[in-house]
Amino acid sequence: MPATVMDKDSMREAYQDVRDDSSDTIWATFGYQENNLVHLSSGSEFEEFREQFNDDGRIFGFLRVTAGDELSKRSKFILITWVGENVSPLKRAKAGTDKALVKQVIQSIAKEIMTSDLADIDLDFIMDEVKKAGGANYGTGVRN
Repeated sequence: MPATVMDKDSMREAYQDVRDDSSDTIWATFGYQENNLVHLSSGSEFEEFREQFNDDGRIFGFLRVTAGDELSKRSKFILITWVGENVSPLKRAKAGTDKALVKQVIQSIAKEIMTSDLADIDLDFIMDEVKKAGGANYGTGVRN
């Protein structure tokens, strides 16, 4: 397989948009067009994000969520590496090595998830994973 070429500029722009708390954009996906790793899409609704993943795809998803207790809310960022069930072993392996390229653009993540199970692309599951990754979970027990 030829070497992967990455469109760093468009990927970095999408990454920065998700990281910007003043932006409505909460997710971006990155994937392949032939041997090029490119920004595929972005959006502001989690369900739209979930729809990007399918059994034939190799997708890197970047997601912003808000986590913390009632006294301290912060944006947290998740990198999801998705390799669908129908992806060939060679392309599956290539996605694994190409993740290093993606991480040249996507940095400062709270949690990384590698999956091919759509059940893992669930907001409750992701929030639980972020909470576990965050360590201590303090709170007063009073909700806003």
